Amino acid sequence: MTQNGGQLLVESLRALGATKAFGVPGESYLAVLDALYDTQGSLDFILCRNEGGAAFMAAAYGKLTGSPGICMVTRGPGATNASIGVHTAMQDSAPMILFVGQVGTDMKGREAFQELDYRAVFGTMAKWAVEIDETARIPEILARAWALATTGRPGPVVIALPEDMLSALSDAQPLKGPMTYHAPQPAAEAIRAAQTMLDGAERPLILMGGCNWSPEGATALQGFAEASDIPVVAAFRYQDQFDNHSAVFCGEAGVGMPAHVQRLMREADVILAVNARFGEMTTGGYTLLDVPQPRQKLIHVHGSDLEIGKIYQPAIGIHAGPDQFAQALSPVKGGWAEWRREARAAYEGSFDLPSLPSPVDMGQVSAWLRANLPPDVIVTNGAGNFTVWPNKFLTYGPEARLLAPQSGAMGYGLPAAVAARVACPDRTVVCFAGDGDFQMNCPEMGTAMQAGAQPIILLLNNGIYGTIRAHQEQHYPARVSGTTLKNPDFVALAQSYGFHAEKVAETADFPAAFQRAMASDTGALLDLAISPEAITPRRTLAQIRQAGQGG
Repeated sequence: MTQNGGQLLVESLRALGATKAFGVPGESYLAVLDALYDTQGSLDFILCRNEGGAAFMAAAYGKLTGSPGICMVTRGPGATNASIGVHTAMQDSAPMILFVGQVGTDMKGREAFQELDYRAVFGTMAKWAVEIDETARIPEILARAWALATTGRPGPVVIALPEDMLSALSDAQPLKGPMTYHAPQPAAEAIRAAQTMLDGAERPLILMGGCNWSPEGATALQGFAEASDIPVVAAFRYQDQFDNHSAVFCGEAGVGMPAHVQRLMREADVILAVNARFGEMTTGGYTLLDVPQPRQKLIHVHGSDLEIGKIYQPAIGIHAGPDQFAQALSPVKGGWAEWRREARAAYEGSFDLPSLPSPVDMGQVSAWLRANLPPDVIVTNGAGNFTVWPNKFLTYGPEARLLAPQSGAMGYGLPAAVAARVACPDRTVVCFAGDGDFQMNCPEMGTAMQAGAQPIILLLNNGIYGTIRAHQEQHYPARVSGTTLKNPDFVALAQSYGFHAEKVAETADFPAAFQRAMASDTGALLDLAISPEAITPRRTLAQIRQAGQGG
């Protein structure tokens, strides 16, 4: 059967198991859009408002589901807008495929309208950047892209689609079905060596990272940690991958790392790091472990051999899938029970807060949410000081998920929440957003409305870019520049997109407002009155300013 390149691409995507694609239309890939007309109900195109929002949705979808998030954008400006999602997917180790329209092959190299060299633009940002140069090769390249996006360390792949490659006819056959990949199994001698090293430890620690765990793998690691009584900390923004209610879970090694987690990382004599890439936030700016040879004995397990020894030279490096490694472990025993008990007690104590100087006290709000959110809630956030609340003051059980960018990208939270509602329409999705963060992608409320995928948005409205204001007051006290926001009427804005919306002026008003949000069939936005003084859970803006002035 003869098909054009657009049909060949869409049929191959559907065969691989893709069911959703996020994007903004463009004339450079009209043949793909035409082919998607015939796949409504099996492979749906989610129409977004900006390519950056679409790419965030694809990155979040990949992180949540483990299947590549598909994003489709036009050439030039569409691709550069989408680059933020590619960068986020890479730092999150989340599977994603970005399809970008390209000028026809007869115009390449002339700086034609909206032309870009996609290999050059995305070559260091993605796992692979490639351009189709023959219509018949579309299935081959797509199969390779899917494999690269999902195996080893998962991540984004960028495929450029010249217009004439999509419109040209070919008798090549689309892919026939999904592919099955088996991650590498750990060698038996590696397991023995790791367990011997842990068995001889005085202060062992498990560092768990990455988003590509199966429930079985996560359960196996939890079972090993609990049977061995070893404390567990999660890498930056991956605390949802381990049951926070377990007695061995002791917190998140991320931005604003609590003192007790820093102490665990520093004082551990053996660290078992599984599926972690050792980013800046997880390592306290690469200070908690010495580069390149840590004081701690490091056992580094990863599905990509390229991650082992990339920054830290491990005492034992094990190339294995995280699930496969966790399921191969047997419990170990040692005299570290008090080490674990103290760490857990410090974690539990970290939720205790003084009253905050704010009309809406997020410490009390977070405590209420911990007690009342559904067990399978999906929480999202972008970037800003407000993220301390979903990242440090909520707890995540085995069914809950957190979609938060390791890249620290503002504007991620709302698109991620929309993607989560698209992927899981029956689950409660709660987006935490600052007023500055929210305005990066607030038009994606239109995407949510059109797709019937409206989340609950908790908008922490303090009228400032909080993170930068805090740095200003610390380093240039009382010299405020460029961090004060004049905001729109967020309630009216959300209502114009069909959301239930209301202002929450006092802490006591929050529970009833949230229950009304939960009851809404069209999502909700709660505009929370937050004082700029409540910039962190334990330090006010005035205290930061005073410290910056040497007071």
